[in-house]
Amino acid sequence: MRMLEDERTKCHVIIHMASLATAGIGGGLAQIPTSDNIAIIPIQVAMIIALGSVFNITIDESTAKATLATTTATITGRSISQVLVGWIPAIGNVFNAITAGALTESIGWTIANDFNTRSKLRTPLNGKIKERL
Repeated sequence: MRMLEDERTKCHVIIHMASLATAGIGGGLAQIPTSDNIAIIPIQVAMIIALGSVFNITIDESTAKATLATTTATITGRSISQVLVGWIPAIGNVFNAITAGALTESIGWTIANDFNTRSKLRTPLNGKIKERL
């Protein structure tokens, strides 16, 4: 199901802002293994909650964390990049930034498309759609 242009624009802003933030953090903390996860995970959780609001889906923090946990690419991909090159000054910073940003982008669009499908399959009640996950 196609996303409305307004929804796509809102998702674009939310996802890209989160991706830029996580790339900055990933690049800045590359030489300290897993330290960036402490800052990146809350950004991704906030992104998921904000994406839900675009589609009138209410998500609490624990549900957003569970949704993020199911996308294990974050932990796996970030861990692999840090072990391979994260410790190398400059190169590790760039590689870590790209990995963090790209994974956040991927997670964001995957979730946005899922929320879009969920919202299009529901029937409005009294002109309002509100789902709680």
